[in-house]
Amino acid sequence: MKAHDGMYIGGAWRPAAGQDVIEVVNPVDEQVIGTVPAGTAEDVDAAVRAARAALPGWAATPPAERAARLAALRDVLVARADEIAETVTAELGSPLKFSQAVHAAVPIAVAGSYAELAATYSFEEKTGNSVVHHEPIGVVAAITPWNYPLHQIVAKAAPALAAGCTIVVKPAEDTPLVARLFAEAVHAAGIPAGVFNLVTGLGPVAGQALAEHPGVDLVSFTGSTAVGRGIAAIAAGQVKKVALELGGKSANVILPTADLAKAVNVGVANVMSNSGQTCSAWTRMLVHRDRYDEAVELAATAAAKYGERIGPVVNAKQRDRVRGYIEKGVAEGARLVAGGPEAPRETGFFVSPTVFADVTEDMTIAQEEIFGPVLSILEYEDEEDALWIANGTVYGLAGAVWAGDEAEAVAFARRMETGQVDINGGRFNPLAPFGGYKQSGVGRELGVHGLAEYLQTKSLQF
Repeated sequence: MKAHDGMYIGGAWRPAAGQDVIEVVNPVDEQVIGTVPAGTAEDVDAAVRAARAALPGWAATPPAERAARLAALRDVLVARADEIAETVTAELGSPLKFSQAVHAAVPIAVAGSYAELAATYSFEEKTGNSVVHHEPIGVVAAITPWNYPLHQIVAKAAPALAAGCTIVVKPAEDTPLVARLFAEAVHAAGIPAGVFNLVTGLGPVAGQALAEHPGVDLVSFTGSTAVGRGIAAIAAGQVKKVALELGGKSANVILPTADLAKAVNVGVANVMSNSGQTCSAWTRMLVHRDRYDEAVELAATAAAKYGERIGPVVNAKQRDRVRGYIEKGVAEGARLVAGGPEAPRETGFFVSPTVFADVTEDMTIAQEEIFGPVLSILEYEDEEDALWIANGTVYGLAGAVWAGDEAEAVAFARRMETGQVDINGGRFNPLAPFGGYKQSGVGRELGVHGLAEYLQTKSLQF
């Protein structure tokens, strides 16, 4: 076990204000692998003050120089990719291959994309007799989750730095080790002191202090809808901007003309990825009644292959929560065709890959975000019924549509109330905006739309 001391504030590691620590537990064997300081309001205040002091200089730094620092940051992340993957595997429990391919590689791609955007974005434009100037919004508070611990930091920090903002990051307490590694990378990349700051701690203490701090101009939060509502309420009291990426209950709509086997297999893989701990996972599979039984059989067979391939969920609380949802699905009348609530292993926070059939849209497992490897399969009668079911939750983060004709899939996707839709298995694009409708959030991340969240607009009339 390694004890990690201090907070990264003002370009250096400095002692925490308090003595309390947070234990980091490996979800595979339930052993403590390290500790980090449990930050206090005093630590948060020091970090925000450092960010405010650094803001004028960084905001005035030419975009080309900010781009060069981001490119250097990307290069450091590339050099430390193996260490990043190993760290995420240790604290999140993700299989190493997945950590290498996603947890390490995606943040590197995102950092690189903002290095390019910072160099090419038009921060000023002329319209009529006015010049419209886009300038940094100020000090950013980034409160990030544990499910994609480095990606969520980079998806906030990279555009904030590209825009000329300074930032304070409070990572999730379950996965703070890769956040510390990122702070080391920032330092090695030569990003000026105070531009990036890191405070580890608990959400109700450090997270709340950061959201409430009057020196913060924007709070960017990724996590549960319930916590997001609380942050929005805090920000409203100060008329402070928020960017919220919250929960999801995304629909995977398989139209009758689709390649059923491919759609089902990709859909199951999507849900099981990262042990189901993905806010945009397609956790509701919608299948026409004429092909329903075949789809259920395909999904059950596919899910069975993931028993030894997926990792645990992040902690005991999450494991028990997911199992509770599985038990509720059975109690409400859904038919269990794969997996179940029983523990697949004696040690570790594991949940069996689970598939439910005969799920109706009013069941709890069809409406609430489970955040585990659990798939619900729903039957629909026709396209309008499918659309009604797909749009029938409080969420609208992501989704998928499959059809033999791409135009047919696109036409359906355009009517879905969700922020991102994959057509016939479309690939992830780090330049495309990501964010939700309804209670899935406010604002967008990634690409030029993600950069815009961190900019303030000023017009000069001549």
